[in-house]
Amino acid sequence: MRKDTHLHPDSDMFQVLNPIHSDQHVDNEVPVSIDNQTTPPVQNVPSDQVDNQADSPVVDQVPIIESINDNYSEDSASLEQLITGDDQQHVNDNQNSVVDQQPVEVQPRRSSRVSHKPSYLIRHYQMGTSHINSACSYPIEDYISSSKLSENYKSFIGNISSVYEPSFYHQAVKYPEWREAMHAELKAMEDLHTWTVVPLPSGKQPIDCKWVYRVKYKADGSVDRCKARLVAKGFTQIEGIDYTDTFSPVAKLTSFKILLALAAVNGWNLLQLDVNNAFLNGQLDEEVYMKLPLGYKTDADAPNLVCKLNKSIYGLKQASRQWFSTFPQAVLKFGFIQSPSDHSLFTVGSGDKFVALLVYVDDIILAGKDLTLLAEVQNFLQQNFKLKVLGPLKYFLGFEVARNTSGISLSQRHYALQLLEDTGSLGKKPANLPINPSHKLSSTTGDLLPDPQVYRRLIGRLLYLTHTRPNITYTVHLLSQYVSSPRTSHLDAAYNLLSYIKKDPGLGLFFPVNNNLQLSAFVDADYGACPDTRRSTTGFCTYIGDCLISWKSKKQHTVSRSSCEAEYRAMASATCELVWIAALLTSFHVATPTVFLYCDNQAAIYLASNQVFHERSKHIEVDCHFIRDKVSTGFLKLFHVRSSDQLADIFTKGLHSPAFTALMSKLKLLNIHQSSA
Repeated sequence: MRKDTHLHPDSDMFQVLNPIHSDQHVDNEVPVSIDNQTTPPVQNVPSDQVDNQADSPVVDQVPIIESINDNYSEDSASLEQLITGDDQQHVNDNQNSVVDQQPVEVQPRRSSRVSHKPSYLIRHYQMGTSHINSACSYPIEDYISSSKLSENYKSFIGNISSVYEPSFYHQAVKYPEWREAMHAELKAMEDLHTWTVVPLPSGKQPIDCKWVYRVKYKADGSVDRCKARLVAKGFTQIEGIDYTDTFSPVAKLTSFKILLALAAVNGWNLLQLDVNNAFLNGQLDEEVYMKLPLGYKTDADAPNLVCKLNKSIYGLKQASRQWFSTFPQAVLKFGFIQSPSDHSLFTVGSGDKFVALLVYVDDIILAGKDLTLLAEVQNFLQQNFKLKVLGPLKYFLGFEVARNTSGISLSQRHYALQLLEDTGSLGKKPANLPINPSHKLSSTTGDLLPDPQVYRRLIGRLLYLTHTRPNITYTVHLLSQYVSSPRTSHLDAAYNLLSYIKKDPGLGLFFPVNNNLQLSAFVDADYGACPDTRRSTTGFCTYIGDCLISWKSKKQHTVSRSSCEAEYRAMASATCELVWIAALLTSFHVATPTVFLYCDNQAAIYLASNQVFHERSKHIEVDCHFIRDKVSTGFLKLFHVRSSDQLADIFTKGLHSPAFTALMSKLKLLNIHQSSA
């Protein structure tokens, strides 16, 4: 959530980290410290002189950030009157003063119409003072109670929810902490000879760039530093000229969950590292030109200057590939072995000397029991790359990790609240179900949306939320089928899903300490579920012991001729996932000789176990029959389960409240605001 919903505007923390909402004029800044030199505070100086001082070099050979004057300021008093309705009283006072100067017998006519607050400011006066909050029937505070959280974790989630990050250069350049961050980024690029400033050759088209601002946190949630990143607008690159190949592996989030589940059982320490300017380590093979960054000054004197990139930077289509081709070469020298099941996973040693390294672009997780060995790995990586040690794993790719003696919880609480805030859903009435079980959504229901981008952006953000929220997976999967031509009925269903998310924003996964490592899965199918294509829906979820690891809801590629065939195809998809997870577990030295698969269709089980049913299955693709090989080798054991106990049913259709609640309780999910974390 944004900072102004948590901190009082008069507090010091609010002034430093949320300067845009500050009442202090931007020209009266605190001293700026860059490279051990300090610029004294400026008081009562015209804004143009302040801007000229910001433009002057502070340290030799350091790129300069240009300060700009936007010539605008926010009238906080007028905004307060607009929000609170005091503007009517202000008008009345002015009218009274006019009356005093006019003859007594002339009385101005006063309207008796009731003044209402403008509807477009509902978000502000819902999140304002306590007497205004009473106007909201369903305040978000009722659903994010922190009474069950430990003091340390309560402080952590409060800190990461209270910091404001600028969106544009003209906002960030006014404040010293962000100017210093941009100085550091440009200096690092020049030290690494990332580019050479040259005139633009004829026939070449330079790509543009922009600044991206992020706040980095320590393990306790306190602010570590403000980080500015120069990002190229790679979407303007031309294939075959500016880049050729772009593929680069990243860690699968299922691998991340498996790592957490095994860390909870084995008592591994979890540490997080960040590679500073990771992409600058990759050499470019193509000739790429980029426009000069905003705020960058150079001594070169020539028209039409651009940056000729020698190394990749963030945003280039091939940047991730160039970086990942460099990183494994260094890691393998330490003795790590690259996992064949997930190329972003590296392991070394065994037993108490076992260390796992998982890399997602430039974010690294180290897991192991021996702290001395973990320190050796850190030092080795520090010798090859510039690292930032972030301490114990707390916040990774938008996932919040909390750990106590009973296990590890994983949630996207902050991400969910940010999504609710950005869509104006913080004051909505919560819904009990993610989708109406009697829904009739199709490609023809409702009117076409005038702006489909709103729907597409919302679905994209909801897709990322499904990594810790299996209960919304089916609904998001259903709504994502209509992103090409969204209609009003689809958008209404998406808003209903946001109301459901508001009910439990802290819901997520839990990996207990006391857990076995038996790999199992539940699989189900909804026959002919799609009203447009009559194709069936596959749903399955996989467990390591009691830990939910992965799940899927997906429409099948072909039309099934019977419910037996639909279930059989779903079993084949689940078997593929189980084979991959079993192979990945071998990298962690975990053996899985037998895997359990639970299905509620007896005919599908017989079809997978007995080849005598070939007459019913001769039209099914050969690759679906590999499940028979896994059964015959003993890798897979099939069990029948009652439909009422079929956990995968929640991934295939919308359910009524009793069945949905019963299955939710069996998924072993945890709401950090209702249970100790």
